[in-house]
Amino acid sequence: MNNRVLITGGLGQLGWELSRTKPPKWEVWITDVYEMDITQEEVVAKVFRELRPNIVINAAAYTAVDKAEEEEELAFRVNRDGVINLARVSKEIGSRLVHISTDFVFNGLSGVPYRPEDEPAPLNVYGNSKLAGEKALEKIYPKGSVVIRTAWLYSTHGNNFVKTMLRLFQKSSLLRVVCDQVGTPTWAFNLARFIWFVVDHFDEFSKGRRYHFTDAGVASWYDFAVAIEEETRSWRTHSVEVVPIPSRDYPTKAIRPPFSVLDKESAWKMWNEKPEHWRKALRRMLEELYNSKEWSFG
Repeated sequence: MNNRVLITGGLGQLGWELSRTKPPKWEVWITDVYEMDITQEEVVAKVFRELRPNIVINAAAYTAVDKAEEEEELAFRVNRDGVINLARVSKEIGSRLVHISTDFVFNGLSGVPYRPEDEPAPLNVYGNSKLAGEKALEKIYPKGSVVIRTAWLYSTHGNNFVKTMLRLFQKSSLLRVVCDQVGTPTWAFNLARFIWFVVDHFDEFSKGRRYHFTDAGVASWYDFAVAIEEETRSWRTHSVEVVPIPSRDYPTKAIRPPFSVLDKESAWKMWNEKPEHWRKALRRMLEELYNSKEWSFG
């Protein structure tokens, strides 16, 4: 086999982090919806037959959680049908497929971290569409694929919770943030590095097929927002008070799981690095953003 890796969703924050963290041995081809719409099987087949990649990393997804409640058909077309197309063509070509999924396949009622083998029960359209993609992949190409579930991604690139908070800090001295939804913030840079480790050791990981990966530790969205405020306070002209509120005071179209912490033990055992706590990862990301001079902290 060749050393080509095809990355879908290349314009997103994970795709960007995958590009900059790639090991020298791999020849990477970046695609996004403009180069290869994964919902179009003929387009996918054409690209695969031309490139014949050894590995495919599917970072493409419909991720607008609330909007998905109104655009259910589109969410399933990307998150289920797109995966079906990738699985079928990967199997035909002999490409190995690493698929990225989400903590939102769980309902958050467990109270203990979710293991990869725990039974999913999504609460919203987004979670259901991602689970449908997982099931399709398991049916079509189980021996040639690995699923990695992650959560609460952020990066210096693209739109995410960290950048939303930074924008809101510039506009207000008081911010109310939900405190009863708990998960783990994850720097996409760390996830990308783990994905490349999976790519390099695919045969070992394919035996387990499904893994969880986030940074270490847990937090509520309120905790996350407080950390962002504290880490950037010296870079701003004013401090911001972050106030905790329950989810009922901030209604959204999509229901969120109250507890979506993932059990990463099986993934961490195989990785040759010590997991990074989310607060330390956040600090490093914010320093990178600050030093880039591409963001005004106000």
